[in-house]
Amino acid sequence: MAHNLHACAVLLGDRGLLVTGASGSGKTELCLALLDHCRLWGAHACMVSDDQLFLSVAGGRLIATAPKTIAGLIEVRGLAPTRIPHEAKMVVDLLVRLLPAAQAPRMAEERSEMLLGVEVPALDLPANDARHAVAAVAARLGIAPFRG
Repeated sequence: MAHNLHACAVLLGDRGLLVTGASGSGKTELCLALLDHCRLWGAHACMVSDDQLFLSVAGGRLIATAPKTIAGLIEVRGLAPTRIPHEAKMVVDLLVRLLPAAQAPRMAEERSEMLLGVEVPALDLPANDARHAVAAVAARLGIAPFRG
C-alpha cells in the first residue's frame, strides 16, 4: 500500500532525492535549482513529482511515485501548474528536510530516518536557500563537481 506524502522528488543522475518541508519552504525551488545544476554539469536530471507523491517499498528500497493526476506538472509561483519532463518513479537515496534557518545545523551530521521501515540517509538544510542547498546535496550525493 502506498503512503501519500507532501514532498517533492527529483532524480539526479542515478540518485533519487526526496525533499520535505513546510509549505513555502522552497521544495520546488530547490528541485528546479538541482535540475539546472545537473544539466550545467552535463548530467541527467529529471523531476519525479512536485508537492505530492506516493511512497512504497520494493525489495527493501523506498520508492517515490508521482500521482497520475499531477505527473509531469510543477507549480511555478504566479502561474498555473506547468508541464515539465518527468520520470514516473524513483528509488529514494537521500531525504532532505528543509527547516527554518534557526533550526538547521551549520554543519550536517551523518544521520538517517526510517520511512516505511526503510532506513534512508537524511540531511537537514535551511529553507528558502536553494543556492547553498544545491552544493550540500551535490556533495552528499557525490554528483558534480563533488565526484569521488
